[in-house]
Amino acid sequence: MAANNRRMSGKKGAQVGSGGNRRRGLEGKGPTPPAEARKGHVKNRIATAKAKKAAGRRPAPKGRGGKSSSEMVVGRNPVFEALRDGVPASTLYVQQFIDNDERVREALQLAAERGGIHLMEAPRPELDRMTNGLNHQGLVLQVPPYEYAHPEDLTAAAYDAGEDPLIVALDGVTDPRNLGAIVRSVTAFGGHGVVVPERRAAGMTAGAWKTSAGTAARTPVARCTNLTRALEAYKKAGIAVVGLAADGEHEVGDLAAIGGPVVIVVGSEGKGLSRLVGETCDFRVRIPMPGGAESLNAGVAAGVVLYEAARRRA
Repeated sequence: MAANNRRMSGKKGAQVGSGGNRRRGLEGKGPTPPAEARKGHVKNRIATAKAKKAAGRRPAPKGRGGKSSSEMVVGRNPVFEALRDGVPASTLYVQQFIDNDERVREALQLAAERGGIHLMEAPRPELDRMTNGLNHQGLVLQVPPYEYAHPEDLTAAAYDAGEDPLIVALDGVTDPRNLGAIVRSVTAFGGHGVVVPERRAAGMTAGAWKTSAGTAARTPVARCTNLTRALEAYKKAGIAVVGLAADGEHEVGDLAAIGGPVVIVVGSEGKGLSRLVGETCDFRVRIPMPGGAESLNAGVAAGVVLYEAARRRA
């Protein structure tokens, strides 16, 4: 009996409860997500594999002309602006079950209207992987590799058209927006193309395409492995090489060579022309600035000299 009494006795007072776990365990977890969104499901694996296959591997840059690597434009506003401004695109990736706001609808409409752009739906983890974790907001636009010309192609096109070559070469210009602005000026003033070095220089990215305002589709950009050697080749072909420099020996309006076959070399806004490139130039010219500014933006400086070259040719 004593043993039975001990088993039946217990402490009085508050008892430890479940903390609501039992009640929450009885609650539903909401609707079952579609198979494509359930990690581990066969349909999720298929959707992820399709997105990976469509994205493909980015090609490595090539040396002689060749192609650049592909580029991803990330985020709803950047994607919309790239599509609106005519940036070439191969694929528009849209996150599965994305919130369909106005910007998403506009981007999809632009892609459909332009044609030739593949629409791919991909799970969020795959878009995270493709963009290296950037805030893509459910939209990713793949820009195909830019096909660069060779420097000799620019002179050949000029002579085929019965014109003296008018080319701009960039030395140390690393801002794609400057490159885009220069491409736009070259087009406006009847130039035949732009030459950029393969390394430590801006390339034809989506930003450059946007700044060019569509002119990059008409004016070729050539790429060379060594800018000094490319300029030497132009000189051997009878083309004057004119470098822009704040301490140039000539004013741009006084140099007759600007009106003939010419390559205008523009340096970086901070350092100007590199030593070897400066020594390779036949002439170094300066832009008079009576207002007292120390320098001009690379794109603006190129536009001034291109205008003078076009004026002399006219």
